Amino acid sequence: MSRWRWLLRRLTRKLWFRAAFFALLAVVTALFSAVAAPFIPYEITATIGAEAVDNILGILASSMLAVTTFSLTTMVSAFSAATSNATPRATRLLIEDRTAQNAISTFLGSFLYAVVGIVALSTGLYGESGRVILFAVTVLVIVWIVVTLVRWMEHLSRLGRVGETTHRIETAAREALREAARLPHLGGLPPVMVPPAARAVEPEGRGYVQYIDTGLLSELAEEAGGAAHVAVRPGAYVHPGRPLLWLDGPFDDAMAERLRGAFTLAEERSYDQDPRFGLIVLSEIGSRALSPAVNDPGTAISVINAGGRLLAEWAVAMDRPPAEECRYRNLHLPGLQAEEIFDDFFRPLARDGAGVLEVGMRLQRTLAMLAGAGHGRLAPMAARHAREALARADKALLLPAERETLRRLAEAVPAPLPG
Repeated sequence: MSRWRWLLRRLTRKLWFRAAFFALLAVVTALFSAVAAPFIPYEITATIGAEAVDNILGILASSMLAVTTFSLTTMVSAFSAATSNATPRATRLLIEDRTAQNAISTFLGSFLYAVVGIVALSTGLYGESGRVILFAVTVLVIVWIVVTLVRWMEHLSRLGRVGETTHRIETAAREALREAARLPHLGGLPPVMVPPAARAVEPEGRGYVQYIDTGLLSELAEEAGGAAHVAVRPGAYVHPGRPLLWLDGPFDDAMAERLRGAFTLAEERSYDQDPRFGLIVLSEIGSRALSPAVNDPGTAISVINAGGRLLAEWAVAMDRPPAEECRYRNLHLPGLQAEEIFDDFFRPLARDGAGVLEVGMRLQRTLAMLAGAGHGRLAPMAARHAREALARADKALLLPAERETLRRLAEAVPAPLPG
């Protein structure tokens, strides 16, 4: 994905962008009636009363403002519920929810459409023919409002709930994992030994890497007549002193600044190129559910199931041949490490759920399933985390029978094959 496409994708996810687009569309639609008025036959204009449109627009203007305010209040409440019951890192996905954005934008656009129509009517801009077009468009707007309201009512029953939030995070993590399987090294080659003559490029600021423009890096490396050895993946926290990359070729300060421009840094991580972040957020939801204040093992079990599905699908996808050949032969990037993913997801859940038998059983069964996924690709990590989870449970569970139950399940996790 190019940098401009990534920036455009981020822009279109903003609530204000969709609301502004709908508002502009509403204003243009309201004024369109005046332009198209000369094309309406007189016979049609005589059938519609002069005050019909005025009354409808007045009702729309007064009601849509109240509905917009109510909807915004509901969204804020959903964000607060997700922050309290799930994790603050999940609110970004709720803010980017298309159904909610479409509903808010439709209500706001309908309000502006009605206001502009009322103002234009009061100035005599439309005339008799223009009123006919305005009436027809207003009927279409009402139909669209009704459809949006029905969808919005159904959507409100799920918005902000823990299960719905977990599903959204799972979907975002699945997309990132699929992209990581399709382009394991973001279009480049696997990492190799960095030549001694290569020089490091360090960031001037601090933050998480959200996006790496591999196309730009390849162009700059070709311009320098060498190869770029990228040291980080999206999701890494970088700072002066931690290199972004090494460039095997001569370059000056201006080239170094252009190389830094290929890395987008921010205060928070992003779901797009960072599959680990989605799994970390899922793990946070499970850990919060296991806290004494919440005490909801069922949510933790659902999170473990979601993580198991994601990792099993990723293991199978990694066994398939790459979807496309390497794009950038002069670019070396690190791949996604299964060890880090397992540590991110399973370690917090094993720690916080060590004293809950049901959580421990689901954890061991999920690890046993993952040990056999993808021709045993994940078996070493699954066996290691099964042992660690058992060791934690041995110290937390009080009954010997419960410890023995988990021990039998942990022994069922296939050990990695030698060699």
